Amino acid sequence: MNYRHIYHAGNFADVLKHAILARLVRYMQNKDKAFRVLDTHGGIGLYDLSSEEAQKTGEWRDGIGRIMEAELSPQVADLLEPYLSAVRELNPNGGVRFYPGSPKLSRMLFRPQDRLSAMELHPEDFNRLHRLFEGDHHVRITELDGWLALGAHLPPKEKRGIVLVDPPFEEDGEYERLVDGLIKGYRRFPGGTYCLWYPLKKDAPIKKFHEALQASDIPKMLCAELAVRSDRDTTGITGSGLIIVNPPFTLKDELHALLPALKDMLAQDRFASHRAFWLRAEK
Repeated sequence: MNYRHIYHAGNFADVLKHAILARLVRYMQNKDKAFRVLDTHGGIGLYDLSSEEAQKTGEWRDGIGRIMEAELSPQVADLLEPYLSAVRELNPNGGVRFYPGSPKLSRMLFRPQDRLSAMELHPEDFNRLHRLFEGDHHVRITELDGWLALGAHLPPKEKRGIVLVDPPFEEDGEYERLVDGLIKGYRRFPGGTYCLWYPLKKDAPIKKFHEALQASDIPKMLCAELAVRSDRDTTGITGSGLIIVNPPFTLKDELHALLPALKDMLAQDRFASHRAFWLRAEK
């Protein structure tokens, strides 16, 4: 419970996660019916990139900092519009000082009928997240281990929703917990759209993780990965991936347009790469 996202807010992994989360929210809004976002590891919700912690690593400069300064093609600009519009709204004078975590990003994109449930276990971060949304009747903040939410908070009463699972990966066995958590959640809410984040790094058990997901027999699992550098000479995170269950039917084609552009903007060496593919197609 020592992980603090402020050191990593706005980095290349956040860019991938939040760009896709914003696409999912927009897709859900194609129907008038309300939906709920369940965010299992909410963090503090809003990050000041001028803070001592964020400045210490400066990871945002090679993430959202690059994206905000890049020349975007019309297609990529359109795909990133929901995400970047939220970032710009928080920084009306230009630049990037404030960055939305996933709870804040979701809330900024909502219609009046949409709702958010966010979990956070770290006491200080929970208090900050709770204060951020205090008095907002569209939002419910709970001090809870996010893994428990996949049983206790599903299905949502709206019967439509996005379940974002973004654990800190500070303990062993998190890839296995992602698989187990998805299986638990899917049993309770098979119609939900699940978005599972995971890091790419040297010796990470990605092949085993993917095989375990395939063995779950859950259909319609789309995988998106973006690596910004080689993992040969580092033990740190070199990229990240998302597993999207029940994705919008348009998402795979959107990823084929978006991921190459993100790779070009975020690459840190010539080994940067991307891929989008079905782990399991529809039954």
